[in-house]
Amino acid sequence: MATLKLEIVTPDRKVLSEDVEYVGAPGIMGEFGVLPNHVPFLSALGIGNLHYKQDGKAHYVFVSGGFAEVSNNQVTVLAEVAEKATEIDVDRASKAKERAEQRATAAKEKIESIRNQAALKRAISRINCKNSGKNAGTC
Repeated sequence: MATLKLEIVTPDRKVLSEDVEYVGAPGIMGEFGVLPNHVPFLSALGIGNLHYKQDGKAHYVFVSGGFAEVSNNQVTVLAEVAEKATEIDVDRASKAKERAEQRATAAKEKIESIRNQAALKRAISRINCKNSGKNAGTC
């Protein structure tokens, strides 16, 4: 079966470098999917869960911001933040979600509200990523 090389890096570390069968990622304009021999393209990333298939099993990585480049059967993700589902601390993410929800109710300025919405989305996406991996039993 044809594969893609998936590399995920952040400013701090290389998160992943694997041969995979499929990559789905949260683009800024919506989720996109990549199979082998995909046309080259570049997309900004939103906040959400990147998923990939390897040996027929789904795996999950939380990503927040950055870019994805597809070229020559390689997907390179340059993310501001990226965490494998197995690395996510659900208690910490739940506390961040609670803080963001509390700030959202108290937010008075529009910019404050936007920051809180982004923090809330990051926390919820981390929790969902961890739970997706747990439910699939593959992380």
